[in-house]
Amino acid sequence: MLLSTITSSIISSSAISSSAISMLTTPGLPQYGATVTIGLIALLSLKEVLSASEKWNKYLNNSFNLAIVPLLFSFVAIVFFKLLQII
Repeated sequence: MLLSTITSSIISSSAISSSAISMLTTPGLPQYGATVTIGLIALLSLKEVLSASEKWNKYLNNSFNLAIVPLLFSFVAIVFFKLLQII
């Protein structure tokens, strides 16, 4: 009897704490929205400036695209998430 009471109280307290945590935390993308946006703007600006240089080549272009594409996908996901929050 005592064991079942302790077990049920542990289960109910863990259920309460897990529901409280899930209500307070948000998905990971919006937390780093400013960082993603600033990084994307910086890389796009740097790519634009360096593309006018004589040192620009296809390997440098590929390197920038390798960093820009994931940030662009994250930015689109953040904008989509923010729009869903408004609606």
